[in-house]
Amino acid sequence: MRELRTAAIAVVVLTLALGLAYPLAMTGISQVLMPGRANGSMVERGGKPVGSRLIGQDFSKHLDDFQSRPSVTKFNPAGTFFNNLGPNQKDLADLLKANLASYLKRERPYTRGLRASQVPPDAVTTSASGVDPQISEANARIQANRVAQRRHLSRARVLQLIKQRSSRPLFGLAGDRSVNVLELNLALDAEAAR
Repeated sequence: MRELRTAAIAVVVLTLALGLAYPLAMTGISQVLMPGRANGSMVERGGKPVGSRLIGQDFSKHLDDFQSRPSVTKFNPAGTFFNNLGPNQKDLADLLKANLASYLKRERPYTRGLRASQVPPDAVTTSASGVDPQISEANARIQANRVAQRRHLSRARVLQLIKQRSSRPLFGLAGDRSVNVLELNLALDAEAAR
C-alpha cells in the first residue's frame, strides 16, 4: 500500500511540475524574451496577419509571385509530414517527374532553354515538413525571370531583392543560400506599391 501511495504522489507531483508549471514557465519566458517567435513569427501587412516566416504557403494561383517548394501536405501546417517514399519506389520517381514537369512548364516560357539538369533539387522535392518557407537562391534566380516579366519589373531589380533577402542557415555560417518566399513576395508587393 505504501508503494501505491508513493507512486500516486509521484504521478501528481510530476504532472503538476512537468505538465503544468514547466510549460507555463517556458511560455512566460518566451513571451518576455522573444514575443514574435513565441507567437509564431507572424508577418503582418496593414495590421493584418498574412502568414508566418516559419510556414510555407501555396502561391500557385499567382504566377506573378515566387513559388514555394512542392508540398505533400498542400501547405497544411496542422498536419505536416514527409512523403515517406524511398529512393527505390516508383511512386517517388513518378512524383519527382511530375514536379519537374510542372516546374519546367511554368518556368520555360520565361527562361528559354531551361533544361531539367538546371533545375535545383528543392524545386521538385518536398521538405521534411511539407511546409518549408524557403527556397534556394538558385531556384529563386530561375523564377526571377517569370516574376520580373509578369510584374513588369527589371530582372536586375528582382535579383537585387532576392540577394537582399537571401541568407545561409546556421547563423549564416554554412549551407546554401536560401530566401523566404513569403517575405520575398511581400517585398515585391511593396515594390509595386511605390
